[in-house]
Amino acid sequence: MNATQARAWIALVSLAESLPQALDTQLMTDAGLINFEYGILSVLIAAPHRTLRMGDVASALGSPAPKLSKAVTRLERRDLVERLACPDDGRAINVHLTREGRRAWLAATPSHVLLARDTLLADLDHDDLSQLAALLERVLHRLDPDWELGQVPIQVQPRSRNKEEILVGDQPPEESAGYV
Repeated sequence: MNATQARAWIALVSLAESLPQALDTQLMTDAGLINFEYGILSVLIAAPHRTLRMGDVASALGSPAPKLSKAVTRLERRDLVERLACPDDGRAINVHLTREGRRAWLAATPSHVLLARDTLLADLDHDDLSQLAALLERVLHRLDPDWELGQVPIQVQPRSRNKEEILVGDQPPEESAGYV
């Protein structure tokens, strides 16, 4: 490994170690969730009828089944999700985002977006962000050739002078909006 590769590697590993802690701290403080739980809610909020098979949630998050099951149990205890029998496959279990889960996601998202945009990415201009995204996507594809950009396309759109509206996927604003 040459000096440039070592510098990039150390930066990448350091980021991989410090980012989850920063996300967990922010989400726990603001919403009582850890990032993995927020990820579950995010995958479900973008799903048709806010419901997915457990296996599909695990795949979307790159999570082993036991880790997902424990997190879903924690979210169930808080009435944020519910497990349902899968009507198409008696062996499968679906996870459904409840109204309370949608409210929790909407409450957590503004400060989560602010952390990403105004703290973590604030010093990067448009070109920097485009380069960063392209480079990270290349690395991700080397680790997982089937990797695709996340399933939850979140857009932050200007709403008024002091607020911005968060839209999720192609859902109507009244069903997906939160404010930042």
